[in-house]
Amino acid sequence: MLDTKRNCERVEKLSDICMAMPAAVKEEMHGHVAFKVGKKTFAYYLNDHHGDGVVSVCCKVLAGDNEQLIDASPRKFYMPAYIGPRGWVALRLDRATVDWSEVRQLVRGSYEQMAPKRLVRQLDV
Repeated sequence: MLDTKRNCERVEKLSDICMAMPAAVKEEMHGHVAFKVGKKTFAYYLNDHHGDGVVSVCCKVLAGDNEQLIDASPRKFYMPAYIGPRGWVALRLDRATVDWSEVRQLVRGSYEQMAPKRLVRQLDV
């Protein structure tokens, strides 16, 4: 695990964002954290996943958006192993500055794809 204090701060900020989503659940599993709604994961917090030295949040995006985000900003976004080809993108949280409003937007978009419509409607209430 890299830089324990900073990682605690990062996962805490990400948890605050994810747990603000209706019916969200946080699960720690296999060295990472999954945020779920029902049985569907809408975000992962990865810390040195498979020894890659990277800290990131992974979210589901619309078809083709992962490649567009990576092409537009390859230092910030990357294709996560295994799930990337299925429409997921990773946003690095280990950069000098992190735009947490961008993280919030990415998480919300992923949540909207995974959550039942009745829960998505609660986002703007």
